[in-house]
Amino acid sequence: MALIKLPGLIDIHVHLRDPGQTYKEDFYTGTSSAIAGGFITVLDMPNNKSPITTLERLRIKIEEAKKRIVCDVGFYAGSLGDNFLELKKMEPFVFGLKLYLNKTTGNYLIDKEILTKIFDTWESKKPILVHAESDIIDEVINNVKRTGQKAHVCHVSTKYELAAVIQAKENKLPVTCGVTPHHLFLSKKEAVKLGSFALMKPKIEEGFKTYLWNKLKYVDVIESDHAPHIVKEKKSVNPPFGVPGLETTLPLLLTAVSEKKISIKRLIEMCFANPKKIFNIETDKNSFIEVDLNEEYIIDNKKLITKSGWSPFADWKVKGKVKKTIIRGVTVFENDKILVNKSFGKFIKPILN
Repeated sequence: MALIKLPGLIDIHVHLRDPGQTYKEDFYTGTSSAIAGGFITVLDMPNNKSPITTLERLRIKIEEAKKRIVCDVGFYAGSLGDNFLELKKMEPFVFGLKLYLNKTTGNYLIDKEILTKIFDTWESKKPILVHAESDIIDEVINNVKRTGQKAHVCHVSTKYELAAVIQAKENKLPVTCGVTPHHLFLSKKEAVKLGSFALMKPKIEEGFKTYLWNKLKYVDVIESDHAPHIVKEKKSVNPPFGVPGLETTLPLLLTAVSEKKISIKRLIEMCFANPKKIFNIETDKNSFIEVDLNEEYIIDNKKLITKSGWSPFADWKVKGKVKKTIIRGVTVFENDKILVNKSFGKFIKPILN
């Protein structure tokens, strides 16, 4: 056994599906997955069945979350370009504004003109987060350059996108980016073999995995983009986009540590320090995790907590296991068991409003 202590990790990009689609996941199962995976804080995206584009919907979501979360949870606002007054009301309670510039789950799509208007209207130091694939990312960076507004590019997935982010960083623009475990660890060949169980937005580009590892120093955050759908949906004629990831992200990264592809220091930076800094997330010195760097095991769908009940990494052998998760001095997860009640977690807001 090689037991080490790490800060409680932060995942700034999850889809807990609650309220509206709790047959896929709910606040309790999703946050239970989080603490089993070593995450003590998650930020949940706004593309619920009824998108979080009004203060009333946000309030309902917050109140529902308070009843059944076992880790700390924060939220983002969403916009289709028609809710500018509501955005101002929601801003104090959210960590940023999420925009979708490409078709994905929920199809909450905006065009270039609306993007420009939102950049002109979002009067906040909090970042605008974007789902921006391929050359649409140029529109985002042009708006950052024009307005000085912070932007976070979610789940970078192509050489073009990452090169654009790198150039923006070299030009000293306030642009950050995240990558997902599935883009880090799955090859195009493996994705094809998995079929609909590797159907995701954005998709996996041929050769991107190698390119990404070579350019990882430019990436700010590892974000799971935990997007649970049940097996029946994934096997359907029109399967939805997305894969679950909260329970497998850290084991995959610890395996990469054992293979000397990434250092523990860099892992902490991308899964704790940078998310904390970029999104102004309050942390507690008494919140941490203990992992065994040497424990090897096979990822088993039957042992996952997520309601979706599957992983694209099923049957993968990993090295590094979460043994204990402690939040504010309380052990919430140990020996593969959740140890606290459904309302232990807290709804959180940014430190700076």
